[in-house]
Amino acid sequence: MKRGEEMSYVLFETPEEVKKDLVNVVKAAAETGKVRKGVNETTKAVERGKALLVVIAEDVNPPEIVMHLPKLCQEKGVPFAYVSTKQELGNAAGLKVAASSVAVVDAGSAKESLEDVIKRLPKPKKEGES
Repeated sequence: MKRGEEMSYVLFETPEEVKKDLVNVVKAAAETGKVRKGVNETTKAVERGKALLVVIAEDVNPPEIVMHLPKLCQEKGVPFAYVSTKQELGNAAGLKVAASSVAVVDAGSAKESLEDVIKRLPKPKKEGES
């Protein structure tokens, strides 16, 4: 995806230092807890109320693949954020391939880091809130 190209599913800018922390949380959760990898697994985890945090890559093409996730997370009250690339997210989740999205289901040893990162994210607004 070219710089400056509109990514309509990216609802806010995630600060670089938070992106680094998100990657570390996903990595630790993948090693000592549980993560759901990929759009389908992430969607199911959110719908079933199991997701503690959703991380979405900013370079997903076509964007329609992940476009539903921010709204779904907002509806369910699940915190979400973005990292720069699918490859970075896939690697953090312990994959050799890219991942468009990941849901942290069990933070494992990253429980405190997860809570800290969530506090630093913009709070998702529920439908109807201003």
